[in-house]
Amino acid sequence: MTKKILSQGAEAIIYLDKGKIIKKRVSKEYRIKELDKKIIKRRTKAETKILKKASEIINSPFPEFSKNEDTILMPLIKGDKLSKELNNYSLNKQKAITKKIGKSIGLLHKEGIIHGDLTTSNIIFRNNEIYVIDFGLGSLNGKYEEKGVDIHLFKEALESKHFENSKKLFESFKSGYESIDKNESNKVFERLKAIEKRGRYRH
Repeated sequence: MTKKILSQGAEAIIYLDKGKIIKKRVSKEYRIKELDKKIIKRRTKAETKILKKASEIINSPFPEFSKNEDTILMPLIKGDKLSKELNNYSLNKQKAITKKIGKSIGLLHKEGIIHGDLTTSNIIFRNNEIYVIDFGLGSLNGKYEEKGVDIHLFKEALESKHFENSKKLFESFKSGYESIDKNESNKVFERLKAIEKRGRYRH
């Protein structure tokens, strides 16, 4: 059975092979070969570290050993990709799900983990649980600015793909996030306001 390409982006190709997800980082022809190898190795190692830490805190795929320095091997998580399916659920179910997402992101942020690409495309719903995937743009810096940007990205995803109920869903997300650490969440949402204000002035 041959590998099946699930997605192909500028940074990586994601395959499905024998029930496993294989994420292989792409070489850049414009980079010096040795430098390219070092960058790919560093980024793969960093993402693996974030995945391991995240999977100890929330539902997220735990990376398995790979002998290739440009590859991350993970279990396949079967379920509904929320970017496609969230709108098909009842409003109450949508709100319950976004509250779960808020709790999970609150837990990650409490431990200093930034997702970096927090959209419903990177969240899977399975057996009444949510699973956060793809930490390719993630980091471990845990600054309020990055936390605010994470939430800003999620809010934009709701407004773009799930606009009919986006305000209610974001309030549910916020409620879940605040339930982890109220004092910290106040600081993060204050930073979110500043980020949104800057965005308005740019346009």
